[in-house]
Amino acid sequence: MIALLPHAAYLSETSRMLEIHRALAARGAPVRLATHGGTYEHLIDVPYDVIPPHMDAERCARFVREGVGIGPYDQSVYSDEEIRAHALAEAEYFRTHGVRVAVTGFTLTALLSTRLAGVALVTEHQGIFVPPITGEYTADLPVHCDGFNRVAASLGVEGVPSLAALLMGDLALVPEIPEVAGVPASVLEAWTPGADPRYRPGTRLRYTGPLFAHLDLPVPPEVDAFLDAPGPVAYVALTSTDADLVRAVTAALPAVDGLRVLVAATVHDLGDLDSDRVLVGGILPSHEIMPRAALAVTAGGQGSVQTALASGTPLIALPLQPEQALNIAVAERLDAARTLAPDAVPGLPALAKEMLSTDVHRRAASRIRDLYRSADGPGRAAEAVIELHETTRAATAPA
Repeated sequence: MIALLPHAAYLSETSRMLEIHRALAARGAPVRLATHGGTYEHLIDVPYDVIPPHMDAERCARFVREGVGIGPYDQSVYSDEEIRAHALAEAEYFRTHGVRVAVTGFTLTALLSTRLAGVALVTEHQGIFVPPITGEYTADLPVHCDGFNRVAASLGVEGVPSLAALLMGDLALVPEIPEVAGVPASVLEAWTPGADPRYRPGTRLRYTGPLFAHLDLPVPPEVDAFLDAPGPVAYVALTSTDADLVRAVTAALPAVDGLRVLVAATVHDLGDLDSDRVLVGGILPSHEIMPRAALAVTAGGQGSVQTALASGTPLIALPLQPEQALNIAVAERLDAARTLAPDAVPGLPALAKEMLSTDVHRRAASRIRDLYRSADGPGRAAEAVIELHETTRAATAPA
C-alpha cells in the first residue's frame, strides 16, 4: 500500500498530493490518502482518512507562520509533544494498512513515523531545493531540527541532522525539468549523500517534471466577467502569507494605468478591497486563471510559479523564504520573472509597468510553457513511487 500524507495547512501541498493520487489511481496502484486535517481539508475530493491528532484552522495558521524558512530557526514548527503524538499515530496507521511507501506533502513528522514503521519515505515538498541545484550550504544548517532529534532519540529512531535532511526523504522527487532547473538529469540523479553525516543515508533524487494544482473548481461568473473585460489583469496569488502583504500588493498595483487586479484571497477576509479595478475571489482554479492574466504576483512557491510558467504568464515574486527565492531565481534567470523583496512593495507598480511594457518576459514564459507541455509531472511522480513500492515489496517477499 502507498499512503499520501498532505499537510492541509497548505493549499499547495494538499493539491499536489491530489495530483499524485490521481496519477497513481489511474495506474491501478494501491493508494490511500490520509491527513491530520486543516485549512484545506475540504478540498480533498477523494476518499481519505484522518489521523489524530487533528489540526484545526488556528493551529494550521500558526504552523504556516512558524514554518521552515519563515518562523524562528530555533524551533521545530511542532512542539515535542506534537511530534511524538503525530509520529506514533502515523506509524500505527502505516502498520494497520500495510503501507510500504509514504509520500508526504510537508507532513514532516513522517520523517520519524516511517522509521518507526519501517516504511520508505518519498518527498516532493523540497522542490528544487536540493544539493545539486543549491550547492551544499543547506546541509550545514541544523535549523528547525532540535525537536525532531529530541523525539527521535526518545523513540530510538534515526534523527534529522540538517535542514536539507529535514526536507528530503529516502526518495526526493524534484518536480521540475532539467532545462528549467539548470542541472542535467545525469548529474542530479547520480547524487548520493555517501558517508556525509549531514544527510540521512540512502537519499536519492529523481526529476519528475512540473507538479502543480489542477483544482476541480469552476471559475465564478463574476471572475469570468472580470477577466473578459478590456485591459490587462494582474493575478495576485499570495496564498501562504499574511493578509497585510496581500493588502499592500493589492493597493499598490492599481497605480499602473489600466491594470486591474484579481486576488485569490483563500483564507483571508479581503472583501473590503473590491472596487471597479479590484476583484477579490476565494480559492480559485489558478490553472484556469493564469493563462488569462497579463501578469502574476506570487510569493514564489513552486506551485504558483509553475502554474504561471505552464500558462505562459510572466510573474513577479515576493519570496518569504529560501525555497521561494530559489524558484523565482530560476525563472528570472530564464527572463520569465522578476523578484521583489516583500519590504519593497512601493516599487511594485514601476516593476509591473516595466514588465508589461515589453513582451520579453511573456515570450520567455511561453518557451517554458512549451517545454512543460511534454512533461507529465504527476505521471512521472507516480511511476517513481510505484517503482519504489515494487522494490520494497520484492525486498520483503519470502525467499
